[in-house]
Amino acid sequence: MSIGNIIRLQHYPLPYGELLLGSFEDKLCLCDWNLPSRRRSMDWKLQRGLYAFFEENPSEVTRKAARMLDEYFAGERTAFDLPLLLVGTDFQRSVWQALQSVAYGEVTSYQELAAAIHRPKAVRAVGNALHVNPVSIFVPCHRVLGANKNFVGYAGGRAMHGLLLEVEKGRCDFFI
Repeated sequence: MSIGNIIRLQHYPLPYGELLLGSFEDKLCLCDWNLPSRRRSMDWKLQRGLYAFFEENPSEVTRKAARMLDEYFAGERTAFDLPLLLVGTDFQRSVWQALQSVAYGEVTSYQELAAAIHRPKAVRAVGNALHVNPVSIFVPCHRVLGANKNFVGYAGGRAMHGLLLEVEKGRCDFFI
């Protein structure tokens, strides 16, 4: 690893937890729940994939991401226009790209997402790709529900899953 490869980190506190924002060069590469159960594997994968080390030092990208999240949670932002660096396999990146086409306030299912990437039998693999999404909210895995339209497997937890969908329906002032 070159000493110059740095992922710059910034913490983003929320009432029900904390997001960890990270940038590499001029792109957002991390917006993930700061939970011990996620940090070890997610951090290792990101550092290995970018041949980089973490440094707790906000960047212009992480500060802009934080401002966009403020606007999102206040119901003032429905889309993100920040450049993303999606670190994962080709399959994972195809799932994350398809997921970005799910409109604000809309939901889809794992099965519908698998069909959207022309891999209708890859429902479990789609679920695994969503589980390791390094850029939560910006790549809106909270817009995916189980086959019966119930909350399943969201990295931020079931309560946060529901709250994010309520934000997008304009029915949640929890974050304001």
